[in-house]
Amino acid sequence: MGVHAIDRLCYDIAHDPETLERMRADPRRELVHRPLTAAERDELLRGDVAALYRRGAHPVLLVRLATFRVLGLDPALYAARIRTAEPRFSVPAPPEPA
Repeated sequence: MGVHAIDRLCYDIAHDPETLERMRADPRRELVHRPLTAAERDELLRGDVAALYRRGAHPVLLVRLATFRVLGLDPALYAARIRTAEPRFSVPAPPEPA
């Protein structure tokens, strides 16, 4: 349930003003009410988006943490941290022209 809960939190931050307000005011209190493991809560509170990504959280949803500037993240810090994560998939290079 953890990855879904992380993704849902990111979605809620973008779409529910009350969640955003609670995350800005007291993120620990907000996170305790979500079905997250202790490790997931810790990674969120540290703004460790690379660890969350490695767990399977969706990067398009994760970036909302930075967009809405919660958990100490901003777009530049998010970009620096997410770059440290190994890609979970790769896209093959296009074929060479004949």
